[in-house]
Amino acid sequence: METFIRIKKYLIQMLDILLILAVAALVFDVVWGVFSRHILNAQTKWTEELARYLLIWVSLLGGAVAFGTKSHLGVDYFVGKLDPAGRKLMALTSYCVVLFFAVAVFLVGGCRVVADAFAMEQMTPALGWKMGYVYLALPIAGFFITLFTLENMLETWTTPVAEFDTDKEVI
Repeated sequence: METFIRIKKYLIQMLDILLILAVAALVFDVVWGVFSRHILNAQTKWTEELARYLLIWVSLLGGAVAFGTKSHLGVDYFVGKLDPAGRKLMALTSYCVVLFFAVAVFLVGGCRVVADAFAMEQMTPALGWKMGYVYLALPIAGFFITLFTLENMLETWTTPVAEFDTDKEVI
């Protein structure tokens, strides 16, 4: 379990660095777009498109990081009313639902979308990139969400029921 936690921390640090770089590029891109539109009176055509694609990547990978660090939004009002065994069961159930959607939608569906985009040779209008690279954010985020969900499930499964008290965040 400790090895898995170390790997998870390394992956989250790697994703954090990637997200910092992507957000910095996004900020630079938007500032350049505003500057070129209002100061140069001729907006650079690629800035809006790049900002859109960077926002997709930042949102999906940021969601994966938030899930991995248990910083995601959760509504635990009703779960907090349950006894510790019920809280543990609800945590495991919610992880099963997340795992299903991460695999079905992000991994399987995302791989299918990426493959279709590459097969149809779709290109972005302004940048001239293959759309498959833009859609690649789906299966990559799905991989990380799946990995983090499995780790969270294992941690929850091995945690004694007595530790699921009302003062501790579970889900």
